[in-house]
Amino acid sequence: CCVGSGLSREPLSRAVEQVHLRCTQGSLQWMYPARALRVLLEPNLASSRHTTVCIKPSSDFQGASIYVEAAGQLQLVVSEAEGARARRVWCFGARTARTGRVALFLQASPHSHIGRRTAAFQYELLSSRAAGPDSKKMALAEAMCRPCDNVELLMAICSSDFVVKGSIQSVSHDSENHMSQVDVRAQRVYRQKNRIFQQEEGRGQWHGPIRTLLQCQVKKGGGDFLFTGNEHFGEAWLGCAPRFKDFLLVYRAARERGANPCEFELD
Repeated sequence: CCVGSGLSREPLSRAVEQVHLRCTQGSLQWMYPARALRVLLEPNLASSRHTTVCIKPSSDFQGASIYVEAAGQLQLVVSEAEGARARRVWCFGARTARTGRVALFLQASPHSHIGRRTAAFQYELLSSRAAGPDSKKMALAEAMCRPCDNVELLMAICSSDFVVKGSIQSVSHDSENHMSQVDVRAQRVYRQKNRIFQQEEGRGQWHGPIRTLLQCQVKKGGGDFLFTGNEHFGEAWLGCAPRFKDFLLVYRAARERGANPCEFELD
């Protein structure tokens, strides 16, 4: 986490302050924004020439707009007015330089008086095969709508942040933020990174929300599924989600061949 203040600079200085963030995910708080701030995201990205950057502004985001530097020009990503929509996540594709840097530019908005304003956001850098011209409109460019093949499914149960057996209780859509939410009633939580799925007091069932892209056109289906995926910005995002009976066939066949990448505890 990086915290800074525009009040710490010389009043007449025109220099653009610069900060370096070395992690692939984290947060930044710029209190009392003044003039401009250049943010260099420069973790070790030597293995990936293309990167997707996702930004989630805080609920009280004020005082600045966020731009990305691309081909020597600044492209607006989040305006001050848009930043106040706390649920929205903006993603954009960024071609990294040889050093692996991605540069953001925060421009302070003009105000007639000094007030308690903070331009704060969380960020994640993702290696991306899905980044494209429209990735700015996507909630998370890493999410993919196509069904997983058997190899991807077997890897998902080994490496996902959450693996849950359950049914779809309801599906809701948010067209403004390009997201859908799947409310899951879970019979068993095999693994979860954080406590997104909560168990009902006095009952064995678990409940939890999973997000995905609106363009995936998720609909409510009957029966049990195996939900897998990863967490981004404290939320669960859908990865592979086969019907549980289909998953069992794939896993048992792979185990008989010795091709399962990890052991999975069957019911």
